[in-house]
Amino acid sequence: LGREILGYYLGLADFSFVMQGLGTGAITLYGSDELKEEYLPRVAAGERIAALAMSEPQGGSDVAALETTAELDGNHFVLNGTKTWISNGGIADHYVVIARTGEAPGARGLSAFVVDADFPGFRVAGRIDVMAPHPLATLSFEDCRVPASHLLGNPGEGFRIAMANLDIFRTTVGAAALGMARRALDEAVAYSQSRRAFGQAIGEFQLIQAKIAEMAVKVDAMALLVYRSGWTKDVRNIRVTRESSMAKLYATEAAQDVVDEAVQIFGGQGVTVGQKVEELYREIRALRIYEGTSEVQKLVIAGQTVSALGAAHG
Repeated sequence: LGREILGYYLGLADFSFVMQGLGTGAITLYGSDELKEEYLPRVAAGERIAALAMSEPQGGSDVAALETTAELDGNHFVLNGTKTWISNGGIADHYVVIARTGEAPGARGLSAFVVDADFPGFRVAGRIDVMAPHPLATLSFEDCRVPASHLLGNPGEGFRIAMANLDIFRTTVGAAALGMARRALDEAVAYSQSRRAFGQAIGEFQLIQAKIAEMAVKVDAMALLVYRSGWTKDVRNIRVTRESSMAKLYATEAAQDVVDEAVQIFGGQGVTVGQKVEELYREIRALRIYEGTSEVQKLVIAGQTVSALGAAHG
């Protein structure tokens, strides 16, 4: 997976994938031919940056609580509301925005729209600084008029569109975590061979060997879950809600452990600014939160497992 390789070399390079994917997956899956022709080639050519705007101050994991509204007015929808914690916020040229159109209560009353950054009524309300470099922002929509032709799918399909997008990208978050974990393991092994203490390389101590063994097992286990999810989507072309949530949950949690052990093996050097493992320690933490927290993934996995068991027993 491309995102695994990007995660291995540089967390910031991972944005070359995110910039292309976050706001184009939904257009690829549900956009009209006109929208696909207008946006996708320019994103692929590196001429545009895309973003997905779903989270709000009062609704992140709880998608049904989203309050941004979109009201039909002639041949436009008028959007009002606030989005926050938006990746690529402030640098994106267009956003796929999930807003409430009210066809039904909760998640069934959401729709998805393509909103250009230069549409009147849209503005970047503020930038958000986090522990690792990441373009995050709060977005404001004040009577923002969006052509009705920029609706993705049908009214009321916004939740389904967002979840279909996340099915794909949760797997890639797991892949990014896998790449970071592989790098942490490689760095730790190399350091354990060069760092000497008590007359020998620290890698010769059984405690360090045990750490490396546990790290290697976790890296291989997360790889199997990530690759299974990717293979199932690519080859069988079916929804991978359960598989992608498993891949994201385990890979991001296990990668956190692997990176932490790498820092421990490095000792004082591990928390020194400029060391690769210190950089990884800051970069890996957010992956357990964005595109669905670990807690949300557990709920998804449990729900999918129970549903599958019920269906099997008729």
